[in-house]
Amino acid sequence: MKLPFSESYKIKMVEPLRRSTRREREQWIKEAKYNLFNLRSDQVFIDLLTDSGTGAMSDRQWAEIMLGDESYAGSSSYYKLKNAIREITGFPHFLPTHQGRAAENVLFSAMIKEGDLIPGNSHFDTTKGHIEYRRAKAIDCTIDEAFDTTLDHPFKGNINLEKLEKVLKENNREKIPMIIVTVTCNSSGGQPVSMKNLRDVRKLADMYEIPVFFDSARFAENAYFIKIREKGYADKNIREIVLEMFSYADGMTMSSKKDAIVNMGGFIAMRDKELFNRASIFNILFEGFISYGGMSGRDMNALAMGLYEGTEFDYLETRINQVAYLGEKLKEHGVPVQYPFGGHAIFVDAKRFLPQIPQEELIAQTLAVELYLESGVRGVEIGTLLADRDPETRENRYPELELLRLTIPRRVYTRDHMDYVAVALSNVYDRRELIRKGFVIVNEAPILRHFTVELDRA
Repeated sequence: MKLPFSESYKIKMVEPLRRSTRREREQWIKEAKYNLFNLRSDQVFIDLLTDSGTGAMSDRQWAEIMLGDESYAGSSSYYKLKNAIREITGFPHFLPTHQGRAAENVLFSAMIKEGDLIPGNSHFDTTKGHIEYRRAKAIDCTIDEAFDTTLDHPFKGNINLEKLEKVLKENNREKIPMIIVTVTCNSSGGQPVSMKNLRDVRKLADMYEIPVFFDSARFAENAYFIKIREKGYADKNIREIVLEMFSYADGMTMSSKKDAIVNMGGFIAMRDKELFNRASIFNILFEGFISYGGMSGRDMNALAMGLYEGTEFDYLETRINQVAYLGEKLKEHGVPVQYPFGGHAIFVDAKRFLPQIPQEELIAQTLAVELYLESGVRGVEIGTLLADRDPETRENRYPELELLRLTIPRRVYTRDHMDYVAVALSNVYDRRELIRKGFVIVNEAPILRHFTVELDRA
């Protein structure tokens, strides 16, 4: 008999969770203005809002916390992290930042100016926010297959080379400071980018002399999918694949709160010393001195260890199999999800789930609220709210995909928790035809509104 799959870790410490009643949740979500970001953590039973900074660190990471060197300049923790980044990514220069959006802020301050165009594959919210804040424009060049949630395509995060070349050909090279490739592509459902696509993007970029940067928050998960889905990589280990991936980039931004499994931290890495010098000015302005950049020494130690752990095959297999387990349970009940399953979350197709709700009534947010009311499970909307308004017309942007993201923290929840989530969402699916109204916006920020928006029933 074949042995069943088992997690590659054991549990050393637990944290209690509080169950709530439906009546309590109705009151709490109303007080939160129907914005799940406004809920207190103790009002949530299973928290699938994000995998950013919500993972469980290992015994080795906690041991590194105790070894942190808190020297202001030149700490041993800085050099430990520098060596880990060079070994795993191949980049010789790096700047630590306190998280991924800080890395974007520093890099974009050095590279992007008003009127620029930045093509890529479905830029995520903070990436697009930082671009548009600078009065530049993000251009989505994702393959069309990504927007059909029923289609079984192994690399839905890929960039469409024809779309990309059209942008490069029709615009001045001076207007395109970089191409951004997000690995894995969060907005299209946590979908990976193939090595062939990375290689082809690099060739195209070289033809037009445009640098390529990776948004690398989930680079290790991307490498795992290349290993199991792409011909020629089955016998390569994860770190060999990662090194080849980054060989096609000029630099990277990293939210280490994802694949490095830490609660806080990020960095920028690059090959070009001149760019490093320019970016260092902004790092010192916004983050801190270049050898700590908004991070404590102990956090840099934990991050360095997390980079090694996050690129271990056994860990990645456990993590991605847990995501797939939830996805299979939902599919068994007929719940429409983005397929194939992504690396960090299951993305529920809210348009197919609630076709009776008009998009202007925020379909995915409506589904997220219904799941919370049903069970105390907190997910997050990846749809019209996150798409925000066009910065020029101030009209709502309506994306092709309206998704409820169920984001699974690393090494935190058990299979029983996944079963609970699956039954909860299946219950909502069974009564989906009774859900007739969505939400309207009462108050919103001028940019990145989804974090603080206030809603009311439509």
